[in-house]
Amino acid sequence: MSASTPRQPWFVLGILCLGFFMSLLDGTIVNIAIPSLIDGIRASYDQVLWVVDAYLLVFSVLLIPTGRLGDLFGYKRLFVAGVAVFTAASVLCGLAGSPGELLGARVLQGLGGAILFPQVISSILTIFPPSQRGRAFGVFGAIVGFAPVLGPIAGGLILEHLGWRWIFFVNLPVGVLVLVLAVLFVPDLKPGRPHRIDIPGVLLVTAGLSGIVFGLIEGARYDWGTIIGPISIPSVLVAGVLLLVAFVGWQRVQRGEPLVPVELFTAERGFPAGNGIGFLFQLGMIGIGLVLVLYLQTALGYSALQTGLILLPNAVLTAVGSAFAGRLSDRVGGKVVLMAGLGALAVGLVLLVMTARADSGAGQLMPALLVIGIASGATFAPLQQVTMAGVEPRLAGAASGVAGTTRQIGGVLGTAVLGAVLSTGLTSALREEATARAGLLPAPLRPAFVESTVEGGGRFSPPSAPPGPGAALFERLGHEAFAAGYVTAMRATLLVSAAVLVVAAVLVVALCCLAVKGRARSSEKVRR
Repeated sequence: MSASTPRQPWFVLGILCLGFFMSLLDGTIVNIAIPSLIDGIRASYDQVLWVVDAYLLVFSVLLIPTGRLGDLFGYKRLFVAGVAVFTAASVLCGLAGSPGELLGARVLQGLGGAILFPQVISSILTIFPPSQRGRAFGVFGAIVGFAPVLGPIAGGLILEHLGWRWIFFVNLPVGVLVLVLAVLFVPDLKPGRPHRIDIPGVLLVTAGLSGIVFGLIEGARYDWGTIIGPISIPSVLVAGVLLLVAFVGWQRVQRGEPLVPVELFTAERGFPAGNGIGFLFQLGMIGIGLVLVLYLQTALGYSALQTGLILLPNAVLTAVGSAFAGRLSDRVGGKVVLMAGLGALAVGLVLLVMTARADSGAGQLMPALLVIGIASGATFAPLQQVTMAGVEPRLAGAASGVAGTTRQIGGVLGTAVLGAVLSTGLTSALREEATARAGLLPAPLRPAFVESTVEGGGRFSPPSAPPGPGAALFERLGHEAFAAGYVTAMRATLLVSAAVLVVAAVLVVALCCLAVKGRARSSEKVRR
């Protein structure tokens, strides 16, 4: 890469992270605005879910091509373009008058997010020397960890005082500020040699990832069966996998410059292993936030704003822990810190399983939440460092695109798997809890109580009482049954997440052992 080294690299990093923080925060705010969107634009529940899912679909499938475009045209240009598209799309979202208009604007937001995200990672690799990358990734990790919790707090305040349109309009001043600062202060990082874009590769990887991501996102909605006519979720997933296999084959045989250079996976063990660890980490972590939010709001009865405030210490520790872990990774190596972080995260989840009850208070949950916060911070920075350590700057765009895509697929798969575990466990537990309490109601209300409690599990909410005698008792017992059933299902889900994170930690141990053996062989060759 040819670039003028910035005099204030940390200030430049702040500009890049602010742009990414804007897009990340927007996603978390939109998730809690679903009820307001249903009323505000007269949308159905499925339409609003598509407003949420369309962003994730577009963002996930375009990271590899947009990462490579950064290598082709320069990271600054792509970052500025991504922020501009995202900001303009945010305004269009706020002005939307129908579900279709909002959906189209969200697709544009996903495009903007996909363009800007890989450029942040690529720029860190290019601007910072290896001895400082751990700290730089620590700052980046702090942003990643803090936004998901700040989102519900900011979203709750905006929705309460300004309305749903302002969750999008608020991006306008932030986006304009980032654009001005980026144009003035971010160095023009241009490729040191010309690159060409692999058009067939772009088409194959985009189509393949679209099939897989769509199938995983929409699978539960279609009961993993038929979508329309002969098209089903399994057939879409299989087609996506076959297209990715074709993409890998094309990357090996094509004579031009591949979209994903094969040398990324052959020159260094760290990159493929780091992607495997990142996939498992995202798979295990992605559902924890949703499970906790549902627990605090539906089982314990906290509002969205109260939930955000309860989780705020967790987010602060994640941010602080990420910055500290980045510095520590520069000193002792990212693998050691990552292994400790993943292990501590699994311990924190087990501790949460032990302390979570149907009547738990925030104080009882806080020790587990604090452990999870610190441990989360100890994983973000070293994971980036371990994954990108051996990547040459000329391949930074391709590498960041692959790494981002791998984690997005892990997150989408984790949402589907952990969602299925939670839903299945909740249905069984609710029937058991409702049956145990039905005897306290008058006989005519008992069958309706059991069925409405189980049906409420599909909406993740307690049952509503029918009018008439016994309604108050019906509602109280229904809430007790839902809270107890949800805790049972949540415990099983968190234990599955913990098991996945333990597997990721074991993979880090294996990577450490391979590194030690490699150094031993090198030393032996030198002695000979």
